[in-house]
Amino acid sequence: MANNQSVRRHLDAFTRIRIIGKLEEGHSVKSVAAEFGIAHSIVSRLWRQFQTTGTAIRGFSSGRPRGTTPADDRYIVLQARRNRRQTAGEIARHTTQATGRPISRFIVARRLHGGGLFARRPVWCVPLTPAHLRRRSLWCR
Repeated sequence: MANNQSVRRHLDAFTRIRIIGKLEEGHSVKSVAAEFGIAHSIVSRLWRQFQTTGTAIRGFSSGRPRGTTPADDRYIVLQARRNRRQTAGEIARHTTQATGRPISRFIVARRLHGGGLFARRPVWCVPLTPAHLRRRSLWCR
C-alpha cells in the first residue's frame, strides 16, 4: 500500500467501550482521541452513535433494513392495547402521523403478531332490520 493512503481499521468492542467510559467520565473528545491515538472525528462519531442507539457495539446486519425502530414497534403494540377495536390500517395511519415515516398495515400486522397480539381486520356487517331482529329472537326461543 502506498504511503499517502491511510489504513482503515475498525475499533474493537473493548476499545469502543473504554472510549465511551472516558467520555461518560467527563473527558473531552480531543483528549480521549489523543489518549487512544485516533482522530477526534472517530471519537465524536462513536459518541453520537452511543447517544442515539444506546450501545457502542457495531451491529452486523444483512438483508433488507427494518421499516420500524424498536420504539415504533412498542408504539404500535401500545396503540393496539389502548384501542382494541382499531384495525391494522388505522394503527398504521396513527403511527405514520406520529413518526413521519410511512408504515404499511402489513408491517403493523407483523409487529402485533410479534407482540402477542393479532391484527384486526375490518368486517362490514349488514345491520339487521326490525323484522329480521324479531324473527331471530323468535328463532332463539
